[in-house]
Amino acid sequence: MRRAERLFEIIQILRQSTAPLTADAIATELEIGKRTIYRDIAALVARRVPIRGEAGIGYVLERGFDLPPLMLNVDEVEAVTLGAQWVIANGDSDLARAAMSVLAKVAAVVPKELMPLVDDPSVVTLPRQKACHSNLDYQRLRRWCREGRKIAVLYRDKAGAETYRTLWPFMMGYVTGAQVVIAWCEMREDFRVFREDRIKAIEFFEGHYTARAATLRRQWMRYQANRQMVETT
Repeated sequence: MRRAERLFEIIQILRQSTAPLTADAIATELEIGKRTIYRDIAALVARRVPIRGEAGIGYVLERGFDLPPLMLNVDEVEAVTLGAQWVIANGDSDLARAAMSVLAKVAAVVPKELMPLVDDPSVVTLPRQKACHSNLDYQRLRRWCREGRKIAVLYRDKAGAETYRTLWPFMMGYVTGAQVVIAWCEMREDFRVFREDRIKAIEFFEGHYTARAATLRRQWMRYQANRQMVETT
């Protein structure tokens, strides 16, 4: 993780916390050394980020702090526009509306000379070939991924066999022709990817699972990276 990304992540962790966080807790969350956290916190404070800290208690980000707006260059505007187009064409209805809202906000803040990149883009994405007709509550499922709550699904595999599984969902994604839920499966005791069109029933539980969703996402990314390295060697 680059330092700029790490500093941003520290701000996000402090922003989301309802209580002071120690350097140990932040280091564990980011899976880096405690001394690195001390240096990064000092760098943020030097840049006038309002972080308060006391020995033995932890760090707190003062309320009301927000990051300054970013100025986008040509490539960044095209990247945002292309990504929003893809979500509009392939995502569920709630995400599609959110993506259209993002494009409107981008169009409102970019300089006049960059407006054509949003209104008349030369880089586009094609619509999804197969429309999604699933009855899943995608908005709620995304929230459960963010908040680290359990679900149970009745899942039918490609051979037609059905299983009932309790999952720890932490990420939703898209592959060719399908939306997927990535989760820790209690039955398999491992990471698994579930196609939304094969989920025949879903139950949302209020209880949180024991791991942090952010930790599972990082473990999954490492798992995928290691798997790719093995497949390419």
